[in-house]
Amino acid sequence: MRRAFVIAARRTAVVPRGGAFRNLSVDALGAAVLRAVLEDAALPGAAVDDVIVANALGEGGNPARRIALLAGLPERVAGLTLDRQCAGGLDALLLARAMVAAGADVVVAGGAESYSRRPERRMPWADAPYDEAPFTPWPDRDPAMADAAAALAVRLGLSRQRMDAWAVDSHARARAAILALRPEIVALGGVADDPFARPLTAAVAARARPIAGGVTAANAAVAADGAALCLVVSERVAARGLRAVELVAGVTLGAEPEMPGLAPVAAIRQALDAAGLRPDALERAEVMEAYAAQAIACVEGAGLDAARVNAKGGALARGHPVGASGAVLAVRLFHDLGPGAGLAAIAAAGGIGTALVLGRAG
Repeated sequence: MRRAFVIAARRTAVVPRGGAFRNLSVDALGAAVLRAVLEDAALPGAAVDDVIVANALGEGGNPARRIALLAGLPERVAGLTLDRQCAGGLDALLLARAMVAAGADVVVAGGAESYSRRPERRMPWADAPYDEAPFTPWPDRDPAMADAAAALAVRLGLSRQRMDAWAVDSHARARAAILALRPEIVALGGVADDPFARPLTAAVAARARPIAGGVTAANAAVAADGAALCLVVSERVAARGLRAVELVAGVTLGAEPEMPGLAPVAAIRQALDAAGLRPDALERAEVMEAYAAQAIACVEGAGLDAARVNAKGGALARGHPVGASGAVLAVRLFHDLGPGAGLAAIAAAGGIGTALVLGRAG
């Protein structure tokens, strides 16, 4: 099979809903990052075979196509938008890998999301708008995400204090890494850093607003805007001499709908098996922190070394731009990886988990 490599990876800052990106469309967010990855790789837009963008909350209309056009790519680049909720950003990379395996040379893949500009959703027969679409055909097996995280914490015996401690650590790591993160961020609208990271303490977290059970505003990620894209290329293009990180293995699996936070565990195990790696062989791991409960469950369930997970902070310290969040993890890995292998993993509503291994295997 033809091998696939990432040779450039960038993102916007992740900005909480209603913040500095509130007036920027998904198209504007994505196009700025697309232009940046092409510039980093010194590739012309004419070299791009396709653009794959995950978007979960938008109005439809194939945002990937609009992003490609706004970025100045040739009109022949059709663009493909996918929705697998939070997992979509990583799934876009898996699809790009498959496209390269099938013969493509250059595919831009990732995600873009504007929570601030999410349209109001309404059924013609309903009296009020609804906040989100159903994720299963059974209402009794389709809990709200915060409720699912609270139930997960109960199942695993995770106290609020332990979840708060994870969040405090995430913010501390992100604040310590502000300067180190700048090379991966495309400055946009005057924003060059993730603005949400703050000096969170256990005492402050203890006063946070409860959402469900032990899940609070401190140990749950905030809704956010942002975009993240990777330039995925064939071995022929990667041989041009730029730094290249291989897309070694990856998988998306469905699991118990009521416990979406546990879904990545099986995906992580299968992806590592495919790469011929043990968890302790990973140099770095980026695990989604939609909720501290979910992150802890994935790290412990998959046997990952917590010291190597989210070394520069996670989504609890950034925010959660749903369709882009998985791609943010991949961008982080690309910039942090040395000669070893890294893992990105994320859970999605409905009981879906995606895991991706980057770097060298075996």
